[in-house]
Amino acid sequence: MFATMEDVFTTLFGSKAGELYVLQCMAYIMIFMAGTTFLTLLFENVPYGRYASSKYGFPVNVKFAWFVQELPAFLVPVYLVLGTSALKLSQMCNRFIVAMYFCHYAHRSLIYPFLIRGGKPTPFVSFALAFVFCIYNGYLQIRYLSHFAEYPADWITHPCFIAGFMLWLVGFLVNVYSDHILRNLRKPGETGYKIPVGGMFEYVSGANFLGEIVEWSGFALAAHSIHSTAFAIFTFVVLSSRAVAHHRWYLEKFEDYPKSRKALIPFVY
Repeated sequence: MFATMEDVFTTLFGSKAGELYVLQCMAYIMIFMAGTTFLTLLFENVPYGRYASSKYGFPVNVKFAWFVQELPAFLVPVYLVLGTSALKLSQMCNRFIVAMYFCHYAHRSLIYPFLIRGGKPTPFVSFALAFVFCIYNGYLQIRYLSHFAEYPADWITHPCFIAGFMLWLVGFLVNVYSDHILRNLRKPGETGYKIPVGGMFEYVSGANFLGEIVEWSGFALAAHSIHSTAFAIFTFVVLSSRAVAHHRWYLEKFEDYPKSRKALIPFVY
């Protein structure tokens, strides 16, 4: 007889308690990764987009890279939900939080890549690291939520959950709308960079990054676990660095760049 995936997990981890311990270790490893990434980004920008460099490997088509690297963050959780017992999804709260995750990655992996206009190729190293991270994080978040996370019966009406969901929703909408603004800066046939205007770009240079940081911070508040918190911390480290780099780049490239516009936090920084 063929072994089920639950049998495979049992063989790998020995017990449910063993797997839960591994998931917790993975969350702490992600926090450690955030710390080392923070130190690295003090000296160098994440090498993709306008900061792409040939020293990080051969170029990968930008649409192909975004589609393939993000797809595991969608497909791994789909399998964990549909191909395993996923007993905790009998609880409304767990289903709601998992749906928040899927909403983002359905858009990021199945829609966003095919809306990209132009864009520089992604260095292979950046592409490969993103692919591995999406597998890692997809398993970490959804395996915990679908098999281990337990919440009080009234958690879905708790202020933490409600505030988290609202932050997630606002962040998601800001992120999607900001990406829309960036895509439509150039008219057909135009090349080069332009100053983004509209939406949260009136206040910060990294409006799309701000939206995603707020989104995953809200997710962490609603999910209320070390696993979701680790992801929010990692997201903040990577995207805040990118927002600051973009802000500095805009100021250097455009003499008429709005001086009142901040890098990431409106009116503050």
